[in-house]
Amino acid sequence: MHEPGSILQVVVVLLLATVIAVPLAKRLRLGAVIGYLAAGVIIGPGALALIAHPESMSHVSELGVVLLLFIIGLELSPKRLWVMRRAVFGTGLAQVLLCASVMALLAWLVFAQPLQTALILGLGLALSSTAFGLQLLAERRELNSPHGRQAFAVLLFQDIAAIPLIALIPLLGVQPEGSADGNPLVRTAEVLGSIAVIVIGGRYLLRPLFRVVARTGLQEVSTATALLVVIGTAWLMDMVGVSMALGAFLAGLLLADSEYRHELESQIEPFKGLLLGLFFITVGMQADLSLLASNGSAVALLTALVIGLKLPLIYLVGRSVAGLDSANALRLGLVLAAGGEFAFVVFQLAAGHQLLSPSLHGMLVLAITLSMAITPLLILALSPLLSRAANSIRPVPPEYEQIESDSPRVVISGMGRMGQVIARMMRAQRVPYIALDTSVDSIDMSRSLSADMPIFYGDPLRPEILRAAQVDKAQFFIITSSDPDVTLRTAETVRRLYPAITIIARARNRQHVHKLIDLNVLAVRETFHSSLEMSRQILTGMGLSPEQADSRIARFRRHDEAVLAAQHRVYDDAAAVMQTARQARAELETLFDADRIEVNSVQDAVAGATQTTDADGRQRQ
Repeated sequence: MHEPGSILQVVVVLLLATVIAVPLAKRLRLGAVIGYLAAGVIIGPGALALIAHPESMSHVSELGVVLLLFIIGLELSPKRLWVMRRAVFGTGLAQVLLCASVMALLAWLVFAQPLQTALILGLGLALSSTAFGLQLLAERRELNSPHGRQAFAVLLFQDIAAIPLIALIPLLGVQPEGSADGNPLVRTAEVLGSIAVIVIGGRYLLRPLFRVVARTGLQEVSTATALLVVIGTAWLMDMVGVSMALGAFLAGLLLADSEYRHELESQIEPFKGLLLGLFFITVGMQADLSLLASNGSAVALLTALVIGLKLPLIYLVGRSVAGLDSANALRLGLVLAAGGEFAFVVFQLAAGHQLLSPSLHGMLVLAITLSMAITPLLILALSPLLSRAANSIRPVPPEYEQIESDSPRVVISGMGRMGQVIARMMRAQRVPYIALDTSVDSIDMSRSLSADMPIFYGDPLRPEILRAAQVDKAQFFIITSSDPDVTLRTAETVRRLYPAITIIARARNRQHVHKLIDLNVLAVRETFHSSLEMSRQILTGMGLSPEQADSRIARFRRHDEAVLAAQHRVYDDAAAVMQTARQARAELETLFDADRIEVNSVQDAVAGATQTTDADGRQRQ
């Protein structure tokens, strides 16, 4: 629909598709990656054909993966890589070898593919998407979870393994017409020489270069230098026929211990997000939807085989090699089950060397794209089951369940950040307490800090747990859960069984406060007091004295608490709550206006008295 030179039209179409599809996918809890893929499919040649030649953007979109690998390298110093060697070269190697072997044998023995083709299919499909996996983990805030750390290590090994795989393809296939790959020994020397240039240049040239740029104080020059380093190293590796991402990763790895690491990361981050989105859009556009009509069953079978084989195999690796529990091993399998972006590069190169037929290549691209689209749906569908099973799957040490304590005055439910602060305060004041939690990891961490900390495994919704914790002898029951529903159910249970105890609970918002008040619970709004403290610092920074700031903060607190009490009587009526809020806002502005007038009048009177005194003094002189 567009002319090749109509760059502005292409940009407008890409941005419009992103703005519409990505927020919609996020709203449906499908993740940004699904939004990008869907946008690419819709605007691509297979649907609306708003962009007729998506392959023309493939080189630009690949820069998203390049920038991602550079930032990964920045965050992974050589020391940290050595620390992670077991996960990277143990779990990663086991995953690639196991998945590649099974799928290669299946392609050779069952689908009668030539041995060279079967080998490339097995190795290519064993790879997972670094961009997709890390984006998925980041969106779900699971990068630092046990399965998130193992996924990062496996993806890192796969990125390294892609290099010899790409170098292997010309040796297995037929040279394309007009190609000049030359002697394999010469090519190997070129690759090693390029890596040496990056390593030596990164160690001895990059830091002086960034030092000179930093002294200029020009932000745009700093950004240009960061992009030059990333794209320059990627270009150098591409010139010798090796993955661009490897060059970027090596550059980032060499700068991981640099004093300019954070500056580089901040400069690259905006471009990484934009170009990663473009990469996924391009993947969606290159999907040949006509194959679904002509050969849909084969595409569906291939997609099912990719996910159906990789998921249990990665689960097995997670359990046996990585030492994960069943829930985390399954999460690892779900994150890594889809195909990867390097598979597109591998299969494109294999098709050029006549290792793959055009029809098989098209089905592989579509199957990998569909696997990326299906994976977030599988994670979304299985998340409730995994969350419920997480603690039951991991065995609870017997000593965690044996609640032993001398008549606690305080029982704390939940040992997250808020619960830990309360426990520290109680411990400092020599107040006997007991803490309950349903996360074995939280208990492990707390007991590692203090072996005699009275924290035990137990669900406060179970009456027998409350009896074992001697809640009947306690004066206060503290609920620190960040989940409003869990807080309400816990408060209802404790209030029903122990009506005389004082319950103090963390409240998410005003509506949550009203429901807790109905249960005769003292609700503490989780962000209210910190917001008041920040406001106090702003007021003193603007010139008010500490006494004036404290007075206004106290007045605001009293007014807000009065409004909250008034809204509690009508909180089920949305219109009445809104009307109360509007009236309260107007009253608060009137109060502070009067306060300012009073302060200004006092200041004017003081200034006038000072001037009169000065005038009288001059007259006496």
